[in-house]
Amino acid sequence: MMYEYDSMDGARIIAYFKGKSILITGSTGFLGKILVEKILRVQPDANKIYLLVRGKDASSAKQRVQQEVIGTELFGKLREKHGEDGFQQFMQEKIVALPGDIIYDNLGLDAPTLEALAKDIDIIVNIAATTNFYERYDVSLDVNVMGVKHLCHFAQQCANLKMFMHVSTAYVCGDRDGLHLEKPINHGESLWEGRYLDVDAELQLVREAKKELIMDDTSGDEAAGRKTERKAMKELGIQRARHFGWSNTYVFTKAMGEMVLGQLRGDMPVVVMRPSIITSVLADPLPGWMQGMRTIDTLIIGYAKQNLSCFLGDLSVVVDVVPGDMVANAMMAAMVAHSEEKSSTAEAVPVYHVTSSLRNPVTYSVLYESGRRHFYQNPRVGMDGKVIPTKEMRFFPTIAQFQLYMLFTFKLPLEVLHLVNLLLCGLFSRLYNDLNRKYKFVMHLVDVYGPFAFFNGCFDDMNLERLRLTMAMKTSEDHMFNFDPKTIDWDDYFTRIHIPGVLKYLCK
Repeated sequence: MMYEYDSMDGARIIAYFKGKSILITGSTGFLGKILVEKILRVQPDANKIYLLVRGKDASSAKQRVQQEVIGTELFGKLREKHGEDGFQQFMQEKIVALPGDIIYDNLGLDAPTLEALAKDIDIIVNIAATTNFYERYDVSLDVNVMGVKHLCHFAQQCANLKMFMHVSTAYVCGDRDGLHLEKPINHGESLWEGRYLDVDAELQLVREAKKELIMDDTSGDEAAGRKTERKAMKELGIQRARHFGWSNTYVFTKAMGEMVLGQLRGDMPVVVMRPSIITSVLADPLPGWMQGMRTIDTLIIGYAKQNLSCFLGDLSVVVDVVPGDMVANAMMAAMVAHSEEKSSTAEAVPVYHVTSSLRNPVTYSVLYESGRRHFYQNPRVGMDGKVIPTKEMRFFPTIAQFQLYMLFTFKLPLEVLHLVNLLLCGLFSRLYNDLNRKYKFVMHLVDVYGPFAFFNGCFDDMNLERLRLTMAMKTSEDHMFNFDPKTIDWDDYFTRIHIPGVLKYLCK
């Protein structure tokens, strides 16, 4: 869908947030922190930023925000600008911690708080999600689907609402090859033709499955019962995702969340942002800063520790990554572009792919070579003071090759150990059970993450490109909101910014 835009520049974005009251979910996560910091740094005259966080009461919610959000290194620039005392006072004036959760009706807030909040809110930004690929199905539905429903119900009570922004993921398209367009997911739409996806039916399925598990459990062992339920719910999520064409529970439930938003939005001004793999901050405010491990960081950390001899992946495959600050910049620009835009359920929800594979693609080989170069230039030193040699890593370009390698290198020796263990009356039982568990875990990871390692799709970002073209990029304020992936030198970014950031903030 083509959108009409007025000219956009940094000054307009900054001015837009003046006096605004904003509700943000998922603020303790990586992207949430970046957005909160950016708004407060560029527009200190924003009215209030309400952060909905899990906590038993207001005090515990406030403590979480203090420790997990404003207490992080990311807020260093603001701390320098205001001084420590001034910074704390500024944060107290601007940030309101709300003890609640999107999985509950009314967001888990009491009636007076909800009513007061509804009167004040101008913008809602939903970033909260469970991103675990192999999450329990009931948990994923609660957060990624019902959470959207509860936020929509609240948004409809906000008389002054100017924008409802929902952060999804580019991978709701599934793992098919080809160009994936910026188009909304229609209600009932699945990736397998002829299979109708009914969100209510999926919720009912989970309720019935949990009821059945309780009826079947006659052991009386609560801990064992919880373990059985957890395993069953995880397996059900993967099973249902694949039944409808998605590879894992995360992207499946995020797709359903978009469906629910499309159904319930009414005439609200709504925008869906779909970033790909969000990586460390490129430029602003702290290059290299990050939180939470991404799939590509497993490769970097394993290489750094030299405890990863092989990796599943084709070095020629494009890995779609985008720095976190660019995602936040794109979000802020899109909020301004669509603010107070009335629409109907008959009109398509505006969708933006915040991605790099079309405009400035980068392959796994660039990441790997950047890592090699970094570690050769900055050799690691062991506890004994000696330099740890950097070894080459073996890559498997297909899942079949990796499975064959695992069969001959691990599975067959494991079976030999199993026979020896039986002959020696269980002498090696502990060793065998430990190694067998690890083998099954690795093969499970391959099953869940494999489709992403070989993803050959490309994300169209025409909507975002048209929004970018309205940005003149003439002033320093304009450059503060850069979200153009064509400006990234990937080799320099990985070598000088991202890899050092992974080692500093993830490996400590």
